[in-house]
Amino acid sequence: MIIMTDGEARAALAREIDATCRLTGTFVLRSGRTADEYFDKYRFEADPRLLDRVAAQLTPLVPTDTEVAGRRVLVVEDVVTSGGQVIVSTGQLRELGARVEHALCVIDRAEGGAQTLADHGVALRALFTRADLEAHRTR
Repeated sequence: MIIMTDGEARAALAREIDATCRLTGTFVLRSGRTADEYFDKYRFEADPRLLDRVAAQLTPLVPTDTEVAGRRVLVVEDVVTSGGQVIVSTGQLRELGARVEHALCVIDRAEGGAQTLADHGVALRALFTRADLEAHRTR
């Protein structure tokens, strides 16, 4: 059995997610932007072994004071680009009386979504940024 440190496990996960879900080409993102690469979330979300490792790395990022029962709600997103879907979800939850202060994602594409969310009172916590995945990219 191989035992990895948290840093080694995170680096290995970044490499595997990047190799599994980064596609190159021309893509129109949900935000309407065109990109030359796309992180296909279904490629890691559909792999139970990989998704389990993602969940294990995400768990420490969940704010300790975020409890659904206490009307504090944590919005979880797979990939954030503009933050548009998180804003929609946050608005709907707030209309129902929930307090939404944080959002959690697997990949922040670092294209302004975190700032947009901050402007709406939501702090984004990401497991990885695009730069993290690029730093661990296998070529």
